[in-house]
Amino acid sequence: MGVAAPVGFDSTEGDVVTGSAVRVRGLWKRFGQQVAVGGIDLELPAGKFIGLVGPNGAGKTTTLSMVTGLLRPDQGAVEVVGHDVWRDPAEVKARIGVLPEGLRLFERLSGRELLGYTGRLRGLPGAEVDKRATQLLDVLDLSGAQHQLVVDYSTGMRKKTGLAAALLHNPEVLFLDEPFEGVDPVSAQTIRGVLERYTASGATVVFSSHVMELVESLCDWVAVMAAGRIRATGTLAEVRGESASLQQAFLELVGAGGRDAGSDLDWLGGGTR
Repeated sequence: MGVAAPVGFDSTEGDVVTGSAVRVRGLWKRFGQQVAVGGIDLELPAGKFIGLVGPNGAGKTTTLSMVTGLLRPDQGAVEVVGHDVWRDPAEVKARIGVLPEGLRLFERLSGRELLGYTGRLRGLPGAEVDKRATQLLDVLDLSGAQHQLVVDYSTGMRKKTGLAAALLHNPEVLFLDEPFEGVDPVSAQTIRGVLERYTASGATVVFSSHVMELVESLCDWVAVMAAGRIRATGTLAEVRGESASLQQAFLELVGAGGRDAGSDLDWLGGGTR
């Protein structure tokens, strides 16, 4: 297949479906000879807590980067809340919040200064930015550190600050790439509470993870990805099928159900060298 420029949805075909937060069609991305995302089609329902799950290297981060306009696809189209990501990027980015993997923040600003700067970049009135920042800092248990420089923040504090910045403008869809990675249990519970409250209001959360227990406890809709392709989509019950858990269904879907990790490691253990 040749590499072509990204194309948009043809509005004459009536492609916009009410109730869809994200629509992806024929999405491809290569890095050299490596196919990271191989022509996926995906439709994510609005108002849901959605998990994009898959093993390391499945293409989750690449997919989210293309969906949020951070990485241009080789081919395909992405539509978020009724707007084409590449034809109308300003409209899309005004409606989404993003917490990317490997989050980088302005480290020489304090937490409060960072939120103030972010909110004003979003075009919010100064008084409203300050009000929302105060509320977010309080809810995320960052008030005591709000005047410290971000460079001195722990991993959990950085994740919570990044989440606050992503939520500040009250987006319609929130994209999170491994939001609980490296986060302590207390911070994870705080983040979880904020996200549950956010989706309860009718907003949409899309987050990637390879921790099935976390996805099963949080999400009501799942897309399973492996080797750059979508293997299954649907509600938790639909994806689980006859399996006892999402973990078991996931292993079967990605072709790892029968793997014996210890069969060739008979020398390991017992202190024998």
